[in-house]
Amino acid sequence: MERESHVSPPRAWAEIDGGALRHNLRVAADVWPVMAMMAVVKAGAYGHGLEDVARIFADAGVAFLGVANVGEARRIHRAGIRAAIYLLGATWSEEREEIVHHGWTPCISSLHEAADFNRLALLSGRPLAVHLAVDTGMGRGGFVAERLDEVMEELQRMNGLRVEGIGSHLPSADEDEPFTREQFRRFSSIIADLGGPGVFRWRHLANSAGLLGYDPLGCNLARPGLMLYGVSPLPAFQEKLRTVMSLKSRITLIRSLPAGHGVSYGRAFVTEKPTRVATIGMGYGDGYPRHVSGHGARVFVRGEYFPILGRVTMDQIMIDVTAAPDVAEGDEVELFGAHISVAEVAEKAETIPWHVFTGITPRVVRIYNGGGATSR
Repeated sequence: MERESHVSPPRAWAEIDGGALRHNLRVAADVWPVMAMMAVVKAGAYGHGLEDVARIFADAGVAFLGVANVGEARRIHRAGIRAAIYLLGATWSEEREEIVHHGWTPCISSLHEAADFNRLALLSGRPLAVHLAVDTGMGRGGFVAERLDEVMEELQRMNGLRVEGIGSHLPSADEDEPFTREQFRRFSSIIADLGGPGVFRWRHLANSAGLLGYDPLGCNLARPGLMLYGVSPLPAFQEKLRTVMSLKSRITLIRSLPAGHGVSYGRAFVTEKPTRVATIGMGYGDGYPRHVSGHGARVFVRGEYFPILGRVTMDQIMIDVTAAPDVAEGDEVELFGAHISVAEVAEKAETIPWHVFTGITPRVVRIYNGGGATSR
């Protein structure tokens, strides 16, 4: 077997700050000290690396790790991370036996789903803890509020299930304050109608924006996601958080182009004067959003900002370094991080930070500082 004599450094990588993750979790926990934390790690921990980030939060003592599906739950389990796992969405029939086997906690959105879990739990000889999902306005899953008392009566007759919690979801906590306040009020009223906090060990509604901007009204568990990764959905709280991911690349080529020369596909940018153009070894194939093209996006090199020229391509990006003769091949480039926020990149791309984070592809090496392991 041939041995590699040399492994090149990465040309595209994301530095993940474990200390910043822990700090942001403490910020979330300090908002309402009565609230326990469910750290949301779905979608590869928002692109930051599922196993490494889940281990950091589990070691910090969160009540749950929130995942989207059994595949994510399975990866956490196989990584040897022993933390309670909560499935944030509805399940389908072929997934439920695995959930029961491992004792992961599902939310229940229909009596059919509940009955299937009950059957499997009875076969296993071990009761399954479940949470009642209630639709208070999201329209994506959960029982509608009417006739919930009858639903609870049915669930309580299912001896294989232990209804341990109740939850709902906020669709617009960062956009519609009156509606969100009414959602909190309504959710609190639903809990009271079903017997009060004594019936449900866990009561949860707040995502990051809900946690930061509203009174929890009897909830004792929050589900922060975006804020854990350093971005506040409510700008007033941004300064309390620390940047977790810094997306970086290198300059691979520098060329001098004459006036009237097109740059990138479609010749959307044409030089007006002699221009020193640097090529960066990253593109939309790495997850940097193509839609920033032509919208004034910038990068950070050697302590200065430089504009992106033309369209972002699959593997490369061009920038204007005419004003910086010292910029050289191999220089480190920050696409976002400490000097350029992911929110700025998202705005230029006319999208949201969640989309940018989760779009960073496996081609980008994750390097963990202050906790975690390098992932290639």
